[in-house]
Amino acid sequence: MFYNNPFSGISELVSPIMMQLFLITMVALVAAGTLIDIIHKKNVKYFFQNARKAKKNAKVQLTTSKRASVILKTVAHDIATTAELGRGKRRVAHVLGMYGTIIFWAASAFMIFAFPSAGIETPSSLTMAWHIGAIMTCLGGYWFWFFLRVDVSAEANPWYRIIQADLFVLALLACATFGLAWSFTQSSGMQNLSYIFLVLFIVANLVLFGGVYWSKFAHMFYKPGAAIQKNLAEADGSRDNLPPPAEAPEQFGLGIKREEPKHY
Repeated sequence: MFYNNPFSGISELVSPIMMQLFLITMVALVAAGTLIDIIHKKNVKYFFQNARKAKKNAKVQLTTSKRASVILKTVAHDIATTAELGRGKRRVAHVLGMYGTIIFWAASAFMIFAFPSAGIETPSSLTMAWHIGAIMTCLGGYWFWFFLRVDVSAEANPWYRIIQADLFVLALLACATFGLAWSFTQSSGMQNLSYIFLVLFIVANLVLFGGVYWSKFAHMFYKPGAAIQKNLAEADGSRDNLPPPAEAPEQFGLGIKREEPKHY
């Protein structure tokens, strides 16, 4: 299975051009959904207004090199390693899911555009990356869904309780799961069953990329921007118009030791 390129396996059923057009359409849906989300929720307008306020309240004028340094550190630390989640299981699950998804999507694009037909041999490193990325996505995603979600771990809600905000993670998990099932059944010679999983894989992608406006997909673009703005505000002293931290020691009382902090 790990050496199977499922896309080239259906090249006689679906032309490579159709697969490439489908991928381009998914990218266009993400762009359109994010743009509509920006217009409706006015996120970018808020960021620019906040940045202007911070600039007026700045106590230190940051040089271009200092700003670039803050941005690079934010990308390398806060964004690339999801440092805001601290040290623990949530961070590990998010890193698994994030990098698994990136590898899964990148390998899919390479296979569809560079090795779309059965006549072209796909490098084993690429097919391995596609399968390992999907598995990493499933490991991080299912770990998060069943054990680490706030409403499950802290509020004692059942894992099967679904709300609109869950659309992104569920569609992403469906893509990775059905993709693995499609590859496995195709490489095992279960042709009819592989077609069923192929259809489910396509539907899951349509929901994931077509549902950007209704899901948390667009947050992947907002959160890095928010993290950069926050660190720039701390560096120039404006602190996002918040008061400075108190100089008094943190005193929470003995109750803080009674249970592990997990209420968000």
